[in-house]
Amino acid sequence: MKYLIAIISLVFCSALFSCKKDFLNKTDPTRIGTGVFYQDAAQVNRAINGIYGQIQGITGVNYIFKEMISDNTTIDLNPSDRGGAAGWEAFEYSTVNSGNGEISNLWNRYYSAMYNINLSLEKLAESTIDDAAKKPLVGELKFLRAFLYFDLVRYFGNVVLVTNTFKTPDEAFELVRTGSVDQVYALIESDLTDAVASLPAKADQPAALKGRATKGAALAMLGEMYLTVKKYPEAVSTLQSILSMGYSLIPDYADVFSTENKNNAESVFEIQYQGNNDLGEWSNFMYVFAPRESSSSIVGFAGQGLGGRNIPTNNMIAAYEAGDLRKDVSLKTGFTKNGVFYPIPYVNKYNHAHTIPGRTNDNWPIYRYADVLLMLAEAINEATGPGSAEEYLNTVRDRAGLDPLNGLSKDAFRTAVLKERRVELAFENHRWFDLKRTMTPAELAAFMNAHGAEEKANPTVARGGVAFNNLDYVYEATEYILPIPAPQILINDKLGQNDGY
Repeated sequence: MKYLIAIISLVFCSALFSCKKDFLNKTDPTRIGTGVFYQDAAQVNRAINGIYGQIQGITGVNYIFKEMISDNTTIDLNPSDRGGAAGWEAFEYSTVNSGNGEISNLWNRYYSAMYNINLSLEKLAESTIDDAAKKPLVGELKFLRAFLYFDLVRYFGNVVLVTNTFKTPDEAFELVRTGSVDQVYALIESDLTDAVASLPAKADQPAALKGRATKGAALAMLGEMYLTVKKYPEAVSTLQSILSMGYSLIPDYADVFSTENKNNAESVFEIQYQGNNDLGEWSNFMYVFAPRESSSSIVGFAGQGLGGRNIPTNNMIAAYEAGDLRKDVSLKTGFTKNGVFYPIPYVNKYNHAHTIPGRTNDNWPIYRYADVLLMLAEAINEATGPGSAEEYLNTVRDRAGLDPLNGLSKDAFRTAVLKERRVELAFENHRWFDLKRTMTPAELAAFMNAHGAEEKANPTVARGGVAFNNLDYVYEATEYILPIPAPQILINDKLGQNDGY
């Protein structure tokens, strides 16, 4: 999937060396310059594959910013190694500041991918590729740009909008953030509207492009965006249009995530990985999520460095109703090693057999049909009350082996659908944005402080004698959005900092 598109370097000859004119015309035969690339649809598809490669990297760490930051997961703390305390651990303990390295990495990853998207769009506009072939390529690039900006605006608020590349470095120093988040959402809506009109339905997607964005994926994201900005009637009509596109719930919840069943009938959009080989496309989620001392008990290979991150909290485990068939698929409450049971929970959803240590074959789900049904239920309830929304909620509950919920008030239904989303979509990177979408900053602060107090009083995982810091789990309303990375403000002080940082 990852293709390298390199800008040809210029070679300058000084008076100390004699050069012939033809020497300056030499190019590295192993590299393709942007000036001669993007000449046909095949080359553009290779460029888009490269962008998906960048999104693989983004997805591989987003659990930090979307799950671990929430009440869903915590850390199997390593008392002898506090190297992550100022980085990824800060998202668990609500101690993030603008100097956090993970914040800088997040920003850089997203804007690096954005550059390649904008470059590809510009090259496509200049190309002689016929309009019929060009249209879905443009739609897919706009989908990917919307995908990145939809995350960025929810992470940071009014971010920098960049829809073109620059001719000189000086232009970058003139960038400023938008006046409001509305401008960011306007671009997302525009890009997704174009993507919906341009992309093929999943059933019509060429086999060679299987797993890449489709019309259904663009509609799902557009529906979620409308939910986020509280345009509920628009969310309802957008999400309803997906119902007739051939998606369905897989009868067995475990089969949804099976590596033998990728891009199945329930999959609307998932990030593609390929393990069990040396091609560089593998995932390694289980190696990051497995308890530190579990060794081969979970991943099947001894001697591996295991992360102990994204550990399901006691609160998350308790959220499952008795008899919920999803629980054992999604998580385990401990592992057995050398005949001894260790009560350290772990995410099980991405735990599948693989043949090479550290190179798993699991994709990461972004949108599933179950998610669409629950978003639709939420949107209908907010627009007109429960009514027909019950059908969509109960369809998801039925697969989980749970009784239907009927006759709820609007407020009770809102609570029920948020809880259903938590357990149905557990560890799929939805929880933090779901909380933000359904709570004010003050409400979210109160909620997270209550979670922190619960975790301090009864830690999910023993801390090996390491005491909590006084600042751990002290959540302020200003933490509703993340700080702009300090290095970015150092480079360009026009960006300014978010309040509270």
